[in-house]
Amino acid sequence: MRVVFRCDPALVGHLPPPHPPVLPGWVRDMPQTAPSTLHPAPVRTVKQCPPFIDAMTHGFVIPLACDVRVSGGTLSWDWELPPLAAGQHPRAPLSFHSAAQVEGTPLRDGDQVIVKFNSFWTVTLEPDWSLFVTHPINRADLPFRLLTGLVDADRFNAVGLLFPALWLDAGFEGILPRGTPIAQCFPVPRTRLELVQEALDPQAYDALAGELLGGPGVYRRQFRSGPGGEIAHEGAGLQPEPPDRG
Repeated sequence: MRVVFRCDPALVGHLPPPHPPVLPGWVRDMPQTAPSTLHPAPVRTVKQCPPFIDAMTHGFVIPLACDVRVSGGTLSWDWELPPLAAGQHPRAPLSFHSAAQVEGTPLRDGDQVIVKFNSFWTVTLEPDWSLFVTHPINRADLPFRLLTGLVDADRFNAVGLLFPALWLDAGFEGILPRGTPIAQCFPVPRTRLELVQEALDPQAYDALAGELLGGPGVYRRQFRSGPGGEIAHEGAGLQPEPPDRG
């Protein structure tokens, strides 16, 4: 799958580029096992769960273009940009949505702020593919929650995407650093699904269930083909993302 990113000619070299997701430092630092009140022995944590890790490293992320300071409920930045070639191009890393735009949805929560992250990159996909855009997966540590969307980026690709997000942490104070992942994206084929229901094979079910109950690593050794390789089990590649916020 070829994904093409483009930015204003004046911004070449000024922007952090989209890149494959990098696991945050808390994944690296968390234990492989933890005590449990439900089991007599320690249980494996999600650090050893390949689907959990592979979801976090799937596709690519759009990074925040510059440092954003949050103080007293105010978001500000100090970012010097050269004159841009496109006259309608945004210059701010973020702006705001009216809360009325989510009126009548469970997303509306009092005076909660809805920010809009501006992307300075356009995204072009191959024909008949759309771009699934969501909050960085399993990243509840971020003070915002991106709204999920689906964009036909094989056709809509002359301008950058806008990423609306609920600002959840009203008490957050500090710096949201340049490079913070604001959106995780992956291409999906635009094809109709054929949903088929059939009876399963009881013998195959019991055989695999027995292997899974017999010890760890069955999925990782026999079935996994995700981008993470052995990272969930061995801990390799558990690198922190660019400087932590705050």
